[in-house]
Amino acid sequence: MAWAFFYLFSSFSTELPWANCSNAWNTEMCVDFDKKDNFSNFSIPENATSPVKEFWERRVLNLTGSVYELGNVRWELALCLLLAWIICYFCVWKGVKSAGKVVYFTATFPYVMLVVLLVRGLTLPGAVDGIRFYLYPDPTRLTDTQVWMDAGTQIFYSYTLCMGTLTALGSYNKYNNDCYKDCIYLCLLNSGTSFVSGFAIFSVLGFMAYEQETDISKVAESGPGLAFIAYPRAVAMMPVPQLWTICFFIMIVLLGLDSEFVGLETLMTAITDLYPSYLLCGYRRELTLLFICVGSFLIGLVMVTEGGLYIFHLFDYYCCSGMTLLLFAILQSVCIGWVYGANRLYDNIEDMIGYRPMFLIKYSWKYITPVVCTGTFVFSLVKFTPLKFNNIIEYPWWGYAIGWWFTFSSTLLVPLWMIYALLASSGSIRQRLHVLCTPERNLLLNSSKTKNCSTFIGFTAVPQGQEQP
Repeated sequence: MAWAFFYLFSSFSTELPWANCSNAWNTEMCVDFDKKDNFSNFSIPENATSPVKEFWERRVLNLTGSVYELGNVRWELALCLLLAWIICYFCVWKGVKSAGKVVYFTATFPYVMLVVLLVRGLTLPGAVDGIRFYLYPDPTRLTDTQVWMDAGTQIFYSYTLCMGTLTALGSYNKYNNDCYKDCIYLCLLNSGTSFVSGFAIFSVLGFMAYEQETDISKVAESGPGLAFIAYPRAVAMMPVPQLWTICFFIMIVLLGLDSEFVGLETLMTAITDLYPSYLLCGYRRELTLLFICVGSFLIGLVMVTEGGLYIFHLFDYYCCSGMTLLLFAILQSVCIGWVYGANRLYDNIEDMIGYRPMFLIKYSWKYITPVVCTGTFVFSLVKFTPLKFNNIIEYPWWGYAIGWWFTFSSTLLVPLWMIYALLASSGSIRQRLHVLCTPERNLLLNSSKTKNCSTFIGFTAVPQGQEQP
């Protein structure tokens, strides 16, 4: 988010700062590859770099030369990060009501920007080559487990699976809301958006390859490189580049804010449901939210240091990888399909929407999902390789230790909570396991959320012989 805000603010200039090599941060090795006529009489240095790459590494990040150097905090990025958290706080501070109103804008306006960028991209020379590269399959990659891991990670994050987001936000719906149709519409909309976005991106990359007279595989990048190097470089070649750059980074900022405050609302919903009598009184919820935002901002300062990109890659590779989410997917599918019971959940859904979903859904809960996730998880462990920055630089041992701490900080909560639940219950180990793995027969089905202390007290059972306070 901080990087996106920085690029957005930098776009409001008479000339894009990454469009040439005449800036203070550029080195002697900076070469404007896009101006091919300048190199007709001399050769390009072997270690030459582009202005957009130097803007990213030397102006935005001021990246240190080693993973051992964290460097100083980039105050401009820190202010951008602070702005992102301030916006998120005020989007969530009144609960799902305020967040829901903001979503109307943050979830729809990016589609306007996407259509604008798509139309512009399709009219560029070389766009057809980029789209052909996007649609042409490579069957040999199907044997690469990393491809399946990347695909799984994309699905998990685009649908926010196993993160509690859909569960938390869905709990605010009316009890008879047709959640089955919502799931179908969500899948179609998400997959359709991803597919159309590919045309917008690869049409521009095709134009970039056309201008540089090179193969598109050499200009296509992934991760931060696509959003902050490849696409800004391609946009800089267009007429009125400031307009298209602003459109692109407004879309990136809104999508990032949408994901950020939805995740924040999910966390607040979980905490509020655990301690409703405490957090729903006065301004305790707002103060708790402020504490979380301030803490998250302070933690994020590590990633806006001069060596923050090294930490970012560690966090992305170990904490946000598909392996962690796959483990949660296996546990959740087993709990739903076998512990709680697929038939019981089918009955609950039928009671809510008035009909039973497709019968294949039940078998997916019980068999298909756990088997596929387990197989992918095992192959990922077998083919696992330690992270290398830019696939070249190895991290020190303590860097890998931090990475695995990121992984276990979330995954270990499951067995630790299981152990706590076993120790807190009574009886033999077998009796405790039986009680903990047996769902209640009479579940209180109520979709409404308590909004303040008075409503919470109204829902609380009154002990016999006492008066309602």
